[in-house]
Amino acid sequence: MADSDDGLNLVPAPVDLDLFATHLALVEAVQRYGAGEHLGRLGDLGRLAGTHRTSRWVEFVDRYPPTLRTHDPSGRRVDEVEHHPAWHRLLQHAVRAGLTATAWEENAPVAAHVARAAAIVVWSQTETGHLDALSSTYAAVPALRTDEKLEALWLPRLASRAYESGLRVPADKLGCLAGLAVTERQGGSDLRTSTTVASEEPGGPVEGAPTYRLTGHKWFVSAPMSDLFLVLAHAPGGLTLFAVPRVLETGRRNTWRLVRLKDKLGHRSSATAEVELEDTWAVRVGEEGRGLRTLLGTTSAIRLDGVLVATGLMRHAVVRALHHARHREAFGGPLADKPLMQNVLADLALESEAATVLAMRFAAAVEAGETDLIRVGVPVAKYWLSKRAISVVAEAMECLGGNGYVEENGLARVYRDAPVAALWEGAGNVTALDVLRAMSLQPRSMEVLLGEVDRGRGADPRLDRAMDEVAGFLQAASREARRDPAAVEAGARWMVERLAVEKLAMLAAAAALNSVWPRHAELFAATRLAENHASMYGAVDLAGDDISGLLERALP
Repeated sequence: MADSDDGLNLVPAPVDLDLFATHLALVEAVQRYGAGEHLGRLGDLGRLAGTHRTSRWVEFVDRYPPTLRTHDPSGRRVDEVEHHPAWHRLLQHAVRAGLTATAWEENAPVAAHVARAAAIVVWSQTETGHLDALSSTYAAVPALRTDEKLEALWLPRLASRAYESGLRVPADKLGCLAGLAVTERQGGSDLRTSTTVASEEPGGPVEGAPTYRLTGHKWFVSAPMSDLFLVLAHAPGGLTLFAVPRVLETGRRNTWRLVRLKDKLGHRSSATAEVELEDTWAVRVGEEGRGLRTLLGTTSAIRLDGVLVATGLMRHAVVRALHHARHREAFGGPLADKPLMQNVLADLALESEAATVLAMRFAAAVEAGETDLIRVGVPVAKYWLSKRAISVVAEAMECLGGNGYVEENGLARVYRDAPVAALWEGAGNVTALDVLRAMSLQPRSMEVLLGEVDRGRGADPRLDRAMDEVAGFLQAASREARRDPAAVEAGARWMVERLAVEKLAMLAAAAALNSVWPRHAELFAATRLAENHASMYGAVDLAGDDISGLLERALP
């Protein structure tokens, strides 16, 4: 029976594909932003990500989700999460590739943040659940840097390229991971409503000072088996950030009670936990009462990773749709040759390429220390791309027909995972309001973003008209936001969407100057900024040469 299947119209598995070298827009961005010396390592990672072995690891971590073990056989409280061995394989390779905190090291190679961003785009095409631990480890560093001693203690551990699972004294481990514990059930994104309390108790068995005891409950805790956690709690001076180790200097485990693991729509491999703290030892990070400000850099870094992951998911979906269409015959010929399918595939490819350009621009901004641009630009990008990723994956799944809806095919898992990027560190309303907040409190950041968008003026008349439209709105909204932020709140989503699309169009125009195929910038403006722009993928009027150019670039 197996031999008789050879002649059937069956699509081969999409394996043994270099997920970096075939992503031309990403390769160009790496070179454009000065990370050319990382091309070899990124190629190695891209080939590993596209192997059959890696796809099997992904299958296992989704099929066998983590389990909670609160007590050992003797009845001792252990509060551990057990993962399938494939989970540790994925983390091992990701840590070895430098996807944690290596880019923050003083002796990091040139353009390390750009290279890491490109690696996240590549590696997120495998499985995104295990990326939580990588992202929170990377993002913890900006907060820890507010304390020189904590930075000196923890940065080498979090930047290590060695992955070591299991709970041990951090100083004795080859490498460590960090997680976040900030949200609570009564507040969610409203972090000021935290009820966790902290009382100072000097001389505790924690590296750093001053030491405190924390008591409270955290509702969503990422990577609960990490070695260190950033935790918000109310100290006498107000809401404050703390560093909480899982294992104390004495070797005893800190009080970190895992109540349950969340039963989530997607990200099944990720053990998101509810945690109870009771006289839990911690060390203060930053000043008392400035917890949210201390956490700003961490929040921004996680949001940027959300942008990168959304970009990776879009790229994965486009590759799967193209691969299927090129190997499947329907109605007398290859599916990829059908005009309507070509329109859909080309439109998806254009969306994915623009996302890549946008995401990598903000990674370069981190490298260059462009804090004003990052402050408002990253929330704009996160708002837009995290939502577009869901629609791109859904359309790609439709390209595969019923096969795409079957779990074992893989795209169904990607579709379940896609909404996480939108929810991660602030859902749509939160990020849109954050942009408004920047307008009123840090108008310089909005001026920088508008200035960068304005550089694209003259590239396309549609872009010029759109910029004039949104600039007029922003000028009025900025004045009003400083006077009464609530007055412009209802229009926040429209404003952020227009900013995102214009930023994409402008960056596509700039990237076209260094691209082997510059036509995509004009196409993006024509299809996304036109007054009669269709809302569905594939409902565009593209010339045959443009379609073939987009599809060849998308997957050579």
